[in-house]
Order: sequence, then C-alpha cells, then structure tokens
Amino acid sequence: MADKDKKVKKKKAPKEEAPAEEAPAPAAPAGERQSSRGSRKAKRTGSNVFSMFSQKQVAEFKEAFQLMDHDKDGIIGKNDLRATFDSLGRLASEKELDDMVGEASGPINFTQLLTLFANRMSGGSDEDDVVISAFKTFDNEGKIDSERLRHALMTWGDKFSADEVDEAYDQMEIDDKGFIDTQKLITMLTASAEDEEGGEAA
Repeated sequence: MADKDKKVKKKKAPKEEAPAEEAPAPAAPAGERQSSRGSRKAKRTGSNVFSMFSQKQVAEFKEAFQLMDHDKDGIIGKNDLRATFDSLGRLASEKELDDMVGEASGPINFTQLLTLFANRMSGGSDEDDVVISAFKTFDNEGKIDSERLRHALMTWGDKFSADEVDEAYDQMEIDDKGFIDTQKLITMLTASAEDEEGGEAA
C-alpha cells in the first residue's frame, strides 16, 4: 500500500512542476497574470537569458525589436539599424553600424538581442551611461527636438501620456524654437538619479 502511494506521488510531482518550468519559454507574449510565478522559477534556473528580465521587460524588448526589424525577417541587420537611425533623424556611419552588428556573436535575432542586453547589464553597465546613450540618439548638434522626443516617449516602451510628457517638460529647459539642450538634460537626469540613490542609502 505504501509503495503505491509513493508511485502516485512520483507521477504527480513532475506534472506539478512542468507548468512552472515551461512558463519562462513563452515569456514575451504572456500576460502579466502569470508573471510572478513564472519569473520566480525562471530566476532560480538562471540558464535562460529570458530569466534575467521580467516579463514586462521582455515584452518591451520584443516591441523595440519589432520596431527595429524593418524588413520583418526576424533578424536585425545593418540595413535595419540604418533605417532605425534614419527614422530617428540621425545618420549613422558605416563604422558605427558595423560595430553594432559586430557586438553580437551571430545574427541578431530576438534572443541574441536579449543576450546583448544581459551582457551589458552583467558587465556593470552604468544606468547613467544608458541614459546618456539614449538621449544622444536624439541629439542633433547639441540639441534635441522636443516634438520628436515627445513622439518617442508616447510611442515606444513604457508609453507616456500627454500629461506625463507635459509634466516632464515642465522640468526641462526648452528654447523658443522647441529644442532642448542635450547636455543640460543629461546633467539634470543623471544628477537626479544620483540624488535618489544617495537618499535611499541614507
């Protein structure tokens, strides 16, 4: 009788564990309801690049990947990067594009892109560097077009509402032609991040 109970328990155990192990695989399209259970299991396994990010982050990366994959072939190539920079109004040199594509160990599919982000994060990439790089992509001769930035903030990633953009713009110095001084903006954002960190440490 005891042997039968053990066999039954052994058969049930894998079935109970299976959904938790499968949860990280469809992380990108999955809804937020599953997120806490799947991501906790994913963090424990650690072998999967998806486990380094929350499901919300994976979904945001997926959205960004799809925006950058202009030819919709599932791979971000040099022409996709060029088109992405063009859409942002910034000309990228051949060397810049080659360097970006060369960072990956193979073709840049979605998993490879996540791996690149994961490597950057584990390499201690400073959040200030991320902020600086992000705003430099909008920079044109030391100025950022506030309307182009507004469009980006309301279109990609964690989309801002019009009110949220207005609130953020109230903190920024915008000239009468609608341009933001890139360096002043970066200084303001990186300084406030340092202040917050100092406040949390105290």
